Amino acid sequence: MAPASDATGAEAPLLPHHDGGNRKRPSLPGAVFNVATSIIGAGIMSIPATLKVLGVVPAFIMIVLIGIVVDISVEFMMRFTYAGEARTYAGLMRESFGRLGSIAVQICVMITNLGCLIMYLIIIGDVLSGKGPEHLGVLQEWFGVHWWNSRAVALLFIVIFVMLPLVLFRRVESLWLSSGVSVFLAIVFVGICSVMAISALIKGETKSPRFLPELSDGVSFFNLFTAIPVIVTAFTFHFNVHAIGVELGKPADMISAVRISLVLCGVLYFSIGIFGYLLFGDSTMDDILVNFDQSAGSRISSFLNDIVRLSYALHLMLVFPLLNFSLRTNIDEVLFSDKPLLAVDNKRFVILTLVLLVVAYTLAIAIPSIWSLFQFMGSTSAVSLAFIFPGAVAVRDIHGISTARDKIIGTLMVSLAVITSAIAISTNVYKMFVK
Repeated sequence: MAPASDATGAEAPLLPHHDGGNRKRPSLPGAVFNVATSIIGAGIMSIPATLKVLGVVPAFIMIVLIGIVVDISVEFMMRFTYAGEARTYAGLMRESFGRLGSIAVQICVMITNLGCLIMYLIIIGDVLSGKGPEHLGVLQEWFGVHWWNSRAVALLFIVIFVMLPLVLFRRVESLWLSSGVSVFLAIVFVGICSVMAISALIKGETKSPRFLPELSDGVSFFNLFTAIPVIVTAFTFHFNVHAIGVELGKPADMISAVRISLVLCGVLYFSIGIFGYLLFGDSTMDDILVNFDQSAGSRISSFLNDIVRLSYALHLMLVFPLLNFSLRTNIDEVLFSDKPLLAVDNKRFVILTLVLLVVAYTLAIAIPSIWSLFQFMGSTSAVSLAFIFPGAVAVRDIHGISTARDKIIGTLMVSLAVITSAIAISTNVYKMFVK
């Protein structure tokens, strides 16, 4: 059922449909690139650390299980979207839970996406300009320390000449090429790490991985739950499901695009996890890029170190526009729900785009590290978007289309997400007070 033509706010379509029939229909490969790019973000850097915490076998099982549950949650979202009139995530929740539901989604999207955008800029700044004398960036290693390759100036250049042109696109489908390049760069990143690990394995220089976690006491057991939010966040892309799926047009095509992307991303995640863990063992950092820094004692050649770091920084530059797209849409729905569609209001579109870039840039300069915030997002806003909200929609079933199996799965999805998140948050708070 198509949405009403005069709909605005949370239940409005992303773009008007009366385009004269001249617009080229989005393709399945383009959707796969956009979904995969939405999934692969900063989470990939922390996957090796999750193997260190969980052990190889449990980490592999968790990656597979979370990928399966994500596929089910997206299927719930698409089925209930096309059974009703809403064409956004907030609109979907509004149909099931009223205004409170739409506000909950919008708040979670804003927290998750803005936090990730700030983190992307921080990581890009770390790669280019380092973290001071003890951790030089690529530009400083190449040209020495100058004012023009400081964090503030380097990030400003990236924001103006790379980010801004990409975030000015009105349609998600327009980003398919940059998304394709982004996926390719992620594959390059994983490929280089794989070659390094295999070479070290042949030379007998790899570390011995733990296949199962070390459980010395109760605290160690609960620490396992702190790794789960990292994997959840690494698979969270639900804020872009409607932006990509509605433009694609066919729910079946979107489900296919999601499944292809989940398999691709699962393979990439486990590959970087196992190869990164083989390379660095128990010295694996929460941010594996730190392990590729020469000043951190890396034995890998400077050239390969620079390639690994730069490929990942470029990947994040190209992921940035997709997260910005849904962030901008949700903020507009909250602040200007009675205004015309954002895509057809040039002044509002440009102003909101520029404000978001300025805010993200300013906070990225002001905040040195947000890893604890990243883990907190995985336990709260990200898990809500990925599991709690889709499961709740299936259980609520306002259109009467859920089967008994759907309601059981939805209930389990919500229950397990709440329990694991509560344990992860409690463990992190406990560790913080102990320290």
